[in-house]
Amino acid sequence: MSSDRAIRADSTLNKFARHDPERVSVSIGDVSELGLYPRPERRHFSVLNIVALSFNICNSWSTIASSLAIAISAGGPATLIYGILLSVTAYSATAASLAELASCYPTAGGQYHFTSILAPKRFSRGLSYACGSIATFSWIAIDAAATLLGAQMLLSIISFYLPSYAPEAWHYFLVYQAIHLVLFLYNLVALVKTPWVHNLGLLLTLCAFVVITITCLARSEKRSSEYVWATLDNNTGWPSGVTFLTGLATPAFMYAGLDASMHLAEECTEPEKTVPRALMATILIGFITGFAFSIAMCYGIQDLDSLISTTMPIYELWRQATRSDTAATAFLATSLTIIFFAVNAIIQTSSHLIWAFGRDNGLICSKQLSLMHASLGVPVWALIVEEVVVIICGCIYLGSTAAFNALINTAVILQIVSFAIPCALLLLRGRSERFLAKGRWFCIPGWLGWVCNGIVVVYAVIELVFFDLPTSIPTTGSSMNYTCAVLATMAVFSGINWLVYARKHYKGPRIDLSS
Repeated sequence: MSSDRAIRADSTLNKFARHDPERVSVSIGDVSELGLYPRPERRHFSVLNIVALSFNICNSWSTIASSLAIAISAGGPATLIYGILLSVTAYSATAASLAELASCYPTAGGQYHFTSILAPKRFSRGLSYACGSIATFSWIAIDAAATLLGAQMLLSIISFYLPSYAPEAWHYFLVYQAIHLVLFLYNLVALVKTPWVHNLGLLLTLCAFVVITITCLARSEKRSSEYVWATLDNNTGWPSGVTFLTGLATPAFMYAGLDASMHLAEECTEPEKTVPRALMATILIGFITGFAFSIAMCYGIQDLDSLISTTMPIYELWRQATRSDTAATAFLATSLTIIFFAVNAIIQTSSHLIWAFGRDNGLICSKQLSLMHASLGVPVWALIVEEVVVIICGCIYLGSTAAFNALINTAVILQIVSFAIPCALLLLRGRSERFLAKGRWFCIPGWLGWVCNGIVVVYAVIELVFFDLPTSIPTTGSSMNYTCAVLATMAVFSGINWLVYARKHYKGPRIDLSS
């Protein structure tokens, strides 16, 4: 080790009591300087780059647009509006909790690294592996959901202008595969050289939000404020309280992919500062755009029944609000372009999570998955695996749209559970300074930290219970929520991987803080 590296390593080691080299230590310092991991590609993400990438994935207002009419039809506008406020509160607490941990341990593994560090040594491997598996499956589901949404948008425009054309499942399947393949290839050969593309996506989505929101407000025949703010129209068969909680699925998707910046921490300049900034900025931008957009669209709804009978309800809503087919088509085409930026960022993030998990010997073929291509600067094998899995998910859509919808629904459930695991462990550890370095860059008052960590755990339980329920009762085979079945299938695959490979090879990244 050179003298410079020795000084850097010494500084890092002194942040904590003692490192255990066998368990792969990580800390505020550059992990590659310790020689513990293969060196990642150069650090080229600025604060703006990583904020842009994070928000391009969440894209809160656009996410709301994709399922707004469905949410309103189930419980009325008030369910959506107040559901957003509750979800923003919960995910703000989540972002603050993750930001504290990321300012101490800024590595690509994110929440499963936190879990390994915080868990008692006896349970560290198992809990860390479970958290890593949960996080990985959540990103695969997010990727599949965004890619299918792009296919639906494209075919909705075509079918509107060609009334005789009725898209079939295999049409969506082919467009889905084409979108993902093109963006996979872009990730493979060009994205590392063009990090500014995320900035372009952020600029486009913010401009589109302003133009669409103002245009719809100016052109629409406004519904009454009572309809927007006080209408709770429960058509689900569930009690109103259950309807409200199941309806939180739409607001929760506002922050699907919130952890993106954590998994690219090793590409960021000053990650202990950059990642927390990205987390909190994503929450703030998401709230402003998502909440304002939802209010504007609720005022513009004229015929709710006509919205829920189409594949792309927001397209019909924009036609109603603007009273212009051309404007609505322009808005949808812009949203489609935004989806391309989102899928592009999702592929980059999810492949880096797979790479990190492979680097820690958590997956079969970890030796290949942990490789970073020297000239391309990307984890090629992790990208290929991510592409293959998403292709398989597309095949699920061919077989059963209900099963595919259940797969999508697992995204936010798995995501919040992966966040709740380290938060629960942090609470069990008493938020000790042995685990939260006193000099960390992002620090919230002690009492607020307890509250935020607790909110994450409680909200994870709410999502895990209520997002698995059917959206309405009585339930038929076609309206059944198969999310539980998908979660069970994921658990089986994760269990097989553990028994076949990870049980022997996965040790988990860990800082041993015992003295």
